[in-house]
Amino acid sequence: MASARILIVDDEPDMLDNCTRIVTRLGYDCVTAENGEVALEEFERQRPDLVLTDLKMPEMDGMALMARLHDADPDLPVIMITGFASIESAVAAVREGAFDYLPKSFSVDQLRVAVERALRHRGLQMENRNLRSQLQQTLGFENVVGRSPAMAQVFELVKKAARSEANILVLGESGTGKELIARAIHANSPRAGGPFVPVDCASLPEHLLESELFGHEKGAFTGAVRTKTGLVEAAHRGTLFLDEIGDLPAPLQVKLLRALQERQIRRVGGTGLVDVDVRVVSATNRNLTEAIAKGQFREELYYRINVIAIRLPALRERAGDIPLLAQAFLKRYGHGRVRGLDEAAAGALEHYRWPGNVRELQNVIERACALTDGPVITAKDLPDHVLCPATPAAPLTGPEAQGQGAPVRAEVAAGSDLTLREAKDQWLQVLEVSYLRDLLARHDGNVSSAAKAAGIDRKTFHRLINKYDIRG
Repeated sequence: MASARILIVDDEPDMLDNCTRIVTRLGYDCVTAENGEVALEEFERQRPDLVLTDLKMPEMDGMALMARLHDADPDLPVIMITGFASIESAVAAVREGAFDYLPKSFSVDQLRVAVERALRHRGLQMENRNLRSQLQQTLGFENVVGRSPAMAQVFELVKKAARSEANILVLGESGTGKELIARAIHANSPRAGGPFVPVDCASLPEHLLESELFGHEKGAFTGAVRTKTGLVEAAHRGTLFLDEIGDLPAPLQVKLLRALQERQIRRVGGTGLVDVDVRVVSATNRNLTEAIAKGQFREELYYRINVIAIRLPALRERAGDIPLLAQAFLKRYGHGRVRGLDEAAAGALEHYRWPGNVRELQNVIERACALTDGPVITAKDLPDHVLCPATPAAPLTGPEAQGQGAPVRAEVAAGSDLTLREAKDQWLQVLEVSYLRDLLARHDGNVSSAAKAAGIDRKTFHRLINKYDIRG
C-alpha cells in the first residue's frame, strides 16, 4: 500500500522546510504550498490524506483555507500550526473543524503523534464510509444467487482470488453478472475499506475516456476549467473495475499498461506523476486471445490484467438456478404484492434459452411484476418471445446481409398468431441482428470502427450488440 500523502502549507520557507523534513523522515509523502491559493491547487491535483497549515498567512489564512478544503472534502483532517498560540485561537480552530492544533514550538514527537492520530482517524472515516456504501449496494456474495455446480466453482475461485492482490479478469457473456462478481471480489478483499470504482470502457467516447480514466490539468484542453481527478486515481487504495476492457482503444491500452507497471499516472496536460495504488478487476465478453491475434489488444496488457481468470457460466449452463433467481427478483420488484409464479410461467422460464442471461431474466420478472393483476405471475404476464421463442432464421448473405433492400427471408414465431406489427418487428430484428453481425465481422470485431461505419455512436452500437447478445 502507498504511504499517506500530507499537504504542508506555510508562508515561511524555513518552517515549510522543517515540517517537510520531519514528515518525510516519518515515512510520509509530502506536498508543499507557500500560500492558500497554491494549497487549493495542490489539493485538487494530489488529493492529500491530511493537511498541516499555518494559521496566520497573508491573503488567505488557515481558517479560510480549511473552510475551502472542507467544502471539497468534509472529512479531510486539518492540523493548525501557529506561532501565536492561545487558548482562544485553539478553541476557535477546533470549533471551525480543525482536527488538532500545534504551536510552532512543537517537538518532533508532538508532530508525530498529531499526524498519526489524524491519519488513523482519516482511515477509520474512509473505511466506515466505504462499508456503509457497500451495505447499501449489497456488494457481497449474498447478491450473487446460485446453487448450481457451475456457480459453486465460481464462488470458490472468487473467495480464493479475493484475498490476494492479483489483478483479475472476469469473462462471460453479456448479462451474466460480471460487475456483481467484481463487487463481491472487492467486498471480500483486504481492500474492502477502500473505494470500488467502476469504469465502462465501452460507453464513453474515445476522446473523453482518457480524461475520465487519468484526469486532466486545468487548461489541458478547451473546457478544462479546473483540474480533475481521474477514475484510476479515485480508486487509490481500492479496486478499479474496468468493464468491457476489450473495447479500450489502443492508445489507452498503452497508457493503462504503463500505469499498472509503474503504479503512477500522468494527467492529461500534466507533467508530474501521481502515485496510485489500485487492484484492477477487468471484465469482457470478447475473446481477447483472438483480439490479440488480430492486433486489437496488446498482449502485454492481457497478461497484466489476467493474473487470475474467472469465467462466468451463461444462464443456460446453470441448471436449477433460474427458479432461485426468479424468486430473488420477485422479492425485489414484487414489493410484497407479487409473491410467486404459477406452474406454466415457471415452466416457460425454465425452457427459455436466455440469450441475455441473468439481466434478461431480471427484466422479464420486473415487467411481469408491473403487469400482473394478482399475487402470482401467470404465463400471460410473460413476453411472447419467452413463451414462443422464434425459430432461428437462416443466416443472411450477399446484399441481404448488407441491408441493401433485398427481400429478407426470416422465420417468424412458428405456430403463433401474430399481428402485422408483431410480425414486422420480428422481421426487422432478424435484419438488424444480421446487419450488426456482418458489420462486426467486416471490422474484425472492432466496435468503434463498426459503429462509425453504421453511422451511430459507440455507446448506441454497444447497447444493440448487448441487446442481441452479439459478440465479435
